[in-house]
Amino acid sequence: MRNLLWICFVILLGANAQAFTPTPQQIEQFKKLPKAQQQALAKQYGFDLSILEKSGVPQGKESTDVEVIQPLPVEEQKQTPEEKFKPVIEDIKPFGYELFANQPQVMQQNLSISIPDNYMVSTGDEFQISYYGKENETYQLEVDREGRILIPSLSPINVAGLQFAEAKKLILNKVKQEIIGVEAFATLAKLRSMRVLVLGEVNKPGSFNIPALSSITQALFASEGITEIGSLRNVQVKRSGKVVATLDLYDLLTRGDSSNDIILQAGDVVFVPPVGKQISISGLVKRPALFELKESESVKELLYFSGGFKAGAQLKKTIIERYSNGSKTVLTKDFSSEKIDYIPINGDAIKIRAASTQLNNIVTLMGAVSFPGHYEWKEGKRISDLIPSLRNDLLPYADFNYSLIIREANLEGEIEIHQFSLSQALKRNPANDLEIKPRDTVVIFSRFEEKKDEVKLLADLAMTQQELDEKAKVELWNKFENKEFLKFIGEFDDVLEEEPTEKVDSLTKLLSGQRKELSDDEYATFSRKRLLTPIIMKLKDQANVLNPAKLFGISGKVKYEGVYPLANNMNVEKALSAAGGLLESAYLNNAEITRITKGEHAAVEHISVDLQNATRLPDEYPIFSKDSINIFPTPNWQEELTVNLYGEVRFPGSYSIKRGESIISVLKRAGGLTEYAFAEGAIFTREAIRVQERNQLRKLSEDLRREIASKSFSNSVTNNTLSYDETNKLLNDLSEVQALGRLVVNLPMMLSGKQNLELESGDALYVPAKLSTVSVIGEVNVATSHLYDANLSVEDYLNLSGGLKIRGDDSRVYVIKANGSVYIPNQGNWFAASSSANHLEPGDTIVVPLNADYLDKLTLWSTATQIVYQLGLAAAAISSL
Repeated sequence: MRNLLWICFVILLGANAQAFTPTPQQIEQFKKLPKAQQQALAKQYGFDLSILEKSGVPQGKESTDVEVIQPLPVEEQKQTPEEKFKPVIEDIKPFGYELFANQPQVMQQNLSISIPDNYMVSTGDEFQISYYGKENETYQLEVDREGRILIPSLSPINVAGLQFAEAKKLILNKVKQEIIGVEAFATLAKLRSMRVLVLGEVNKPGSFNIPALSSITQALFASEGITEIGSLRNVQVKRSGKVVATLDLYDLLTRGDSSNDIILQAGDVVFVPPVGKQISISGLVKRPALFELKESESVKELLYFSGGFKAGAQLKKTIIERYSNGSKTVLTKDFSSEKIDYIPINGDAIKIRAASTQLNNIVTLMGAVSFPGHYEWKEGKRISDLIPSLRNDLLPYADFNYSLIIREANLEGEIEIHQFSLSQALKRNPANDLEIKPRDTVVIFSRFEEKKDEVKLLADLAMTQQELDEKAKVELWNKFENKEFLKFIGEFDDVLEEEPTEKVDSLTKLLSGQRKELSDDEYATFSRKRLLTPIIMKLKDQANVLNPAKLFGISGKVKYEGVYPLANNMNVEKALSAAGGLLESAYLNNAEITRITKGEHAAVEHISVDLQNATRLPDEYPIFSKDSINIFPTPNWQEELTVNLYGEVRFPGSYSIKRGESIISVLKRAGGLTEYAFAEGAIFTREAIRVQERNQLRKLSEDLRREIASKSFSNSVTNNTLSYDETNKLLNDLSEVQALGRLVVNLPMMLSGKQNLELESGDALYVPAKLSTVSVIGEVNVATSHLYDANLSVEDYLNLSGGLKIRGDDSRVYVIKANGSVYIPNQGNWFAASSSANHLEPGDTIVVPLNADYLDKLTLWSTATQIVYQLGLAAAAISSL
């Protein structure tokens, strides 16, 4: 037998020796040969034995495979850059056809299933008969063409046409009768193949050998599945020209029901007709796809096939696109009712859209609260229901007297403001325990404006780790409130301008008393500045000629001056609460409201208000749009006025003064000057002068910038044009000159009673120690200080410093006295020492300016220094002390 197989296989190989590609049938025959013959043939014809291993069946063993079926090829599509970044549009695919996408490569018999008793035995079936008892043998016998099986030592048994149970019983009785003392066991080891036709809308129609007991779906897999124009709902099985069964694959795919997937018989025809009525459904459904409906099915079955709606689907306004009379129309149906008024028509496209993401029937709580977020709204709910406890529901720094409700005023998204007091709301005060409406936002402010005050309070209160965790609750603002709050009222960017930090020496800082404005990150997280800014911007944005901006301003003796939202039923009492309350110095008997009234002409009206009456009868003192409230100070109120004394004073420090007090009076309170004091070099600074100097420096810088843009500095610059970067650096250096605010005073004359100076709050006096030097700066070879010698003149000191540089201007030499005053030596002879007006004293500074004739590109930075000399005489004097 093996020799016969060998000869046949050699003949088959010889016919294709030029380009040998074995067929599956040849591989099956090759596997039945001995291993030595397999290797010989492989070597002779260049056959790769690894093909046998890839087939998944060991060499030399018989295969139960009937036919190799390749999966549908999936072509990899290359995307162009435009296709790669093109917006993704939902791709609606026909439902169910992916069932055949990943079919098995080899269709094998499933021998693990039990053979039904009614299985009809026929030629090709293979029985396995095992003896036990007196003999122990196993035979594997195939039903021959005559329908018989030939059991060794027994007569042939006709089993074709019998049911499996009948054939098995016949075999067992035959063995028992003819072989004494032997019992037998019989089963089907291999089923025969049968040929069926698969026709219609399949990928590979034709005739197929499939295992017996194969079902309709297995035949469809053999034909590589149904095409997208084939019907999954009406797969027919025809036998002898008649339809004997119909398979609806939707039952299998959506219900797991395979009851109609019958076992085929040899000669059966599986026919797939074209697809019927198709309706697509997309959007918020669980299984968006293009579904095939039977004529008797309605939208109910369609929704079942799609898996139902997802959460968030807008069912009341379902869109249906339909082709009618050669054009496309759109229908809107309500899919939320039990009985949907809609009959599907072939080609309909149903789109289930998403419902609005806007939250309804909720209240949003944010600000200085323990648990910010969205809360359920119920009819009749009030502030006291939302925040039942001041201790448990609020952060320690919450403001109990000023809170707001932001409410949608109309469908256009405009807002209106309602103001209330938390402490009064929890006392069930009707005017403050306001009723909450759906979509309200309740904002709770901090009673501090600076972050450091909040941090200090928490540090003082925190006794346990749990209390320290209160600080972490502030982070909820960044994660939730800021996003939700700005989304509700509209996002606006209002970044605080941060002044650059001025770099000055410590003495200058001490004397100038400069104040730095708070930067954005220094404001408290829930401060009025931060939380009110977007609200105010929204109110400005929605204002128009018929609806004025609902804002008012308040200034004067209140805790937090500024612009505030105008709440409904606003009055003076609420305005004072918004501003944090009155200061101690506020004058209660009289305040002023400035009001603009519109008519044919706008008019300004000033209204006097008694604050005591306004707080007792609040409804009689309303506030209107754009009102400006000014809270006056109490007449002759003594604010804390302070001055600072530094240097050679017996008791330096900060002193409180009364209005009109003189510098001599404060010096007496400070114990007077020490024996080392150099009164002639005293430095006195005043804040008002510093501000004025700073404005003058800024104006000078701007004027100089315009002048540089229009013409050159000098003739030398004409030849050597200054670059933009050099010019800009010169101007920046000029703008960085710090204003000191020095007032030239003659302290010895004041001490002797010949002069007097009334002090202002913020004034500073610095008395240096006695000096014994004279400084020389500017265009000299060695800028330095020299020991004072009464016999030396200006010329002598210049010579001691190496004389003037070639660029020094000897015609404009001047002297800065220790007290800040300036004098110029005699015009007739700069260096005449005989004149009593030209005498030098300890602490004086001789300045040699730059000669403008030598101004060129190389001395640009000397020019900047020259300007600094001219504008900062006080600073130059300080540097010499």
